[in-house]
Amino acid sequence: MNIQRRVLQATCIVAVMLLIPATAKSQVEMSVGGDLVSSYIWRGSYCGGVSVQPALGLSAGGFSVTAWGSVGFTSPEYLEEYDFTVGYGVGGFSVALTDYWFNSSSNYFNYNSEKTAHMIEGTLAYDFGPLAVSWNTFFAGNDFGVDGGRAYSTYIEASAPFAVGSVGLKAEIGITPRDGLYADRFNVVNIGLTGSKEIRITDTFLIPAFTKIVFNPYVQQAHFVFGISL
Repeated sequence: MNIQRRVLQATCIVAVMLLIPATAKSQVEMSVGGDLVSSYIWRGSYCGGVSVQPALGLSAGGFSVTAWGSVGFTSPEYLEEYDFTVGYGVGGFSVALTDYWFNSSSNYFNYNSEKTAHMIEGTLAYDFGPLAVSWNTFFAGNDFGVDGGRAYSTYIEASAPFAVGSVGLKAEIGITPRDGLYADRFNVVNIGLTGSKEIRITDTFLIPAFTKIVFNPYVQQAHFVFGISL
């Protein structure tokens, strides 16, 4: 049994063990939603064209389990992604473990380190209020360097929410400290500004919408995204 399968099994066991006592003492909340986006941009990188991105979550007592996906509409940029996250948050601090699966043509249950399409990432984050920071590192799965060794691809982001009038805004900047998935050396890979606002369709029907401007200095690319949340 390889390390990826052991990590996944341990994650599921820990999630169940933590959620059972949490649900006994706290109110369980379910969330269902999704986004429709003009293009799928992730951490400054272009991942596909028009996409629908459903989400399903369960939380209780600071613990959470979330399933998130993305399915593209266009070919050859069609991409199916499914992410499974187990997390815990208290105060401004949060920790999470995410299993990413990026390839719909592969066997989802294949966790062989040399053949798997899964990537497993650990996240530590703290929200100070005016500023939130997160550290994200892949430590298992399909994340290898040019030398064939594990890359430990890392993405560090700082974000700050604010508002102008009725529009909610969030500025963010993301860097990678080393070579890996995001760049071949230390670099700034994401500079973004997101604006969010509810669009009134009728007197009683509002649609949450957002636009996002993204720059990636490393690959010298810019993106402008529009999305609606359901």
